[in-house]
Amino acid sequence: MPKGVRHSRMPGGRKASTFTLVLAMLLMLSFVLLLLLALGIFSLPINTDDAPKAVDLSSFFHKTVDNAAHEKREQWTEILSWEPRAFIYHNFLSKEECNYLINLAKPHMEKSTVVDSATGKSKDSRVRTSSGTFLQRGRDKTIRDIEKRIADFTFIPVEHGEGLQILHYEVGQKYEPHYDYFLDQFNTKNGGQRIATVLMYLSDVEEGGETVFPGAKGNFSSVPWWNELSECGKKGLSVKPKMGDALLFWSMRPDATLDPSSLHGGCPVISGNKWSSTKWLHVSEYKI
Repeated sequence: MPKGVRHSRMPGGRKASTFTLVLAMLLMLSFVLLLLLALGIFSLPINTDDAPKAVDLSSFFHKTVDNAAHEKREQWTEILSWEPRAFIYHNFLSKEECNYLINLAKPHMEKSTVVDSATGKSKDSRVRTSSGTFLQRGRDKTIRDIEKRIADFTFIPVEHGEGLQILHYEVGQKYEPHYDYFLDQFNTKNGGQRIATVLMYLSDVEEGGETVFPGAKGNFSSVPWWNELSECGKKGLSVKPKMGDALLFWSMRPDATLDPSSLHGGCPVISGNKWSSTKWLHVSEYKI
């Protein structure tokens, strides 16, 4: 053999070793999956006629719960909108819980105010004509139970929420369209930005009093209760108050930007009374 000539490794050998490695990894992965299946840690999806379709985003399982008086109520969640992201939790509160919050708040009701973006303090405003009061977070067992339920619904810790605000609207009273998020730095010092709102309806309203989203995207008239809405309610995507229902809507998008489509208002009450409870939720812990 001539001096200085070296033998190089055949490329076929390198391909063979790569193939062997991949095959070994696939065999090992198959063994692990079989082991997990045998232990019951992992299971394969099984399609049944009763299960909701994967693309049917409006389908949610219903459940029936008992209250202390052994009265059954059916609960289910409904997608209202994706812009803004809004969901209705039907029968979120029991009748007893609604009446409890109303009776607890009644002796302390005062004219509702709005937050001054310059000072962070409350001030009177003609855009909000209801009366209201705050119930401190964790005040008693009933309130703690409701706040825990809100945390389970939103996946936001209890500690990120402000106290419950109880509101009362009489005939003609309203809340003009507004945002729940802040556009100043003063009001975000405690807890950061408001990320979501849970609005719970404590009473039925004979006519009017809808929560309206004038900037929502979609076909407003497609809601089943369209013909029951007031003229104000037909100016956007609206929810008709129903005792026990809870409306969750997000003021921020998943990418943490503010969502202008979360603009919302309370239509004037035309007949009856409207009682509601609001829970504002923040990005971080809200200290009380």
